[in-house]
Amino acid sequence: MARTKASFPGFPKEALQFLRSIEKNNNRAWFGKMKSVYENSVKAPMLALVEALDQELLDYAPEYITEPSKAVFRIHRDVRFAKNKDPYKTNIAAGFHRQNLGKNDTASFYLHLDAKGIFVGAGVYMPIPEHIRMLRNHIAANHIEFREILADNQLRKWMGELHGELMIRPPKGFIAGHPAQDLLIRKMYFMAATLPTDLALTPQLLGEVSARFRASTPLVEFLNRPIPEPTRRMKDDHFAE
Repeated sequence: MARTKASFPGFPKEALQFLRSIEKNNNRAWFGKMKSVYENSVKAPMLALVEALDQELLDYAPEYITEPSKAVFRIHRDVRFAKNKDPYKTNIAAGFHRQNLGKNDTASFYLHLDAKGIFVGAGVYMPIPEHIRMLRNHIAANHIEFREILADNQLRKWMGELHGELMIRPPKGFIAGHPAQDLLIRKMYFMAATLPTDLALTPQLLGEVSARFRASTPLVEFLNRPIPEPTRRMKDDHFAE
């Protein structure tokens, strides 16, 4: 039997109204009054979008299918060590991680919607030192393959160039002039695209996001390849505590 084609009608206009308002009313009293709007017009549509994207991922990245309730980020901010004490995020976000790899420090697909636009990302953002060392060793040994992935026409069309902060000199353990030096001096490896906010209100949103996820799949898979199984289990066990 043919699989039902994924669809998503778009977010309701109340979602954008909420996201614009929370930027000016980021406090618990206001959110308490607007919680039902958040639940029904912001969170529920994002859960539906994740479910539709999971159907899309089945075609090109089935290992990244993520249960909607686990993919969608909490709106509450962790302010324990933050200078900004606003209690709520001003976006609704979701992440798709490789199954059994854990949610932290691994390459993934990501999107969020806020009052300014739709952000679609893929790759590794701010990895821990242990992980960046594994990535650099992997890239140093396979930089030609990595360059071929980055040069792919579809990836460049949908996601552009690598983003992220650069080091001034090669990292420890790599000599100056290494053939992959321009890649090794990166502190993170991710690509991103920003789409117009109003697209979120249309059925076209699903296709636009999925096309970018599809084009980014070889990048995400390459970046996850060096993580060994023992490390995967250790990370999963650690974050389950």
